[in-house]
Amino acid sequence: MAEYKGIKGFKVQYLSADPSNPIIGQIWYNDTLKNLKYTGVSTAGAWATGNPMNTARYQMATAGTQTEALAAGGYITASSGATEEYDGSAWTSSNPLNTARHTLAGAGTQTAGLAFGGQTPATGATEEYDGNSWTTSAGSLNTARFTFAGCGTQTAALGFGGSPPPTGVGATEEYDGSSWTNSNNLNTARSALGGAGTQTSGLAFSGYTTANTGATEEYDGTSWVTSPGSLNTARRQLAGAGTQASALAFGGYTTTFTAATEEYNGTSWTSTTSMSTARYGVGGAGTQAAALAFGGEGTVITAATEEWTGAGSPTTKTITVS
Repeated sequence: MAEYKGIKGFKVQYLSADPSNPIIGQIWYNDTLKNLKYTGVSTAGAWATGNPMNTARYQMATAGTQTEALAAGGYITASSGATEEYDGSAWTSSNPLNTARHTLAGAGTQTAGLAFGGQTPATGATEEYDGNSWTTSAGSLNTARFTFAGCGTQTAALGFGGSPPPTGVGATEEYDGSSWTNSNNLNTARSALGGAGTQTSGLAFSGYTTANTGATEEYDGTSWVTSPGSLNTARRQLAGAGTQASALAFGGYTTTFTAATEEYNGTSWTSTTSMSTARYGVGGAGTQAAALAFGGEGTVITAATEEWTGAGSPTTKTITVS
């Protein structure tokens, strides 16, 4: 019988744990789990269950990546300032916001985050996070608001849409690390929308006008242009991740809470695998290939966390021999 070494020219590695960054095609034997594994490519996007947040809540400010995410504020039985960090495996509580609030927006990273706006009632308060604690910025939003979207970095953020009034606003503002400057409005004023991208390449999608909408707009650093592609499932209070040309939208509320997930390619939206837990007011972070969903409200206010692996992404598989 032919051996792997004779075919490939090297032996299968015996490892005590799976490698942290395996390459596609790599094969190894996990001596702890006693199974043979390899790295292949996913054929379809899928959600996998992660460890839950310490504090169940919804309508948070979010930032970061799938393995370095940040959640701040939100609603439990009242506005919260609770802050948590995700390391790709578990959530750790950190220092709270100075102003407890919900329906706020976020931007940046786990070690350089930004939280702004929200309902306490409506506020324009802005806070910066250094990986340990929050500092209130001297610069508040020009338009105090809640249920809106944010994207970008701590020193180059974008805030857009929101409430009040009930049908939403189109107001757009840019943050430079110290103050907010008004820019051109969204073409479709709305609240409870999703967002992704950067300050000079932002994406706004879905939300609420006088009804749920799937409308999508792209920002070029100056003005918004309506995309020909609308979401297949119009909804509000959803989450977003990724970039202007490669985004992910998930969760939200139609006539009830939904788990629907869609991918954007810069032109159109395509429906893909739904989350395990349907919810709205869900938090989102990461990219189209590696996103994170956390918190939200469905049948109950939840702490549930799910990790998204997009189609064509490296994935570790176990070889079963029978």
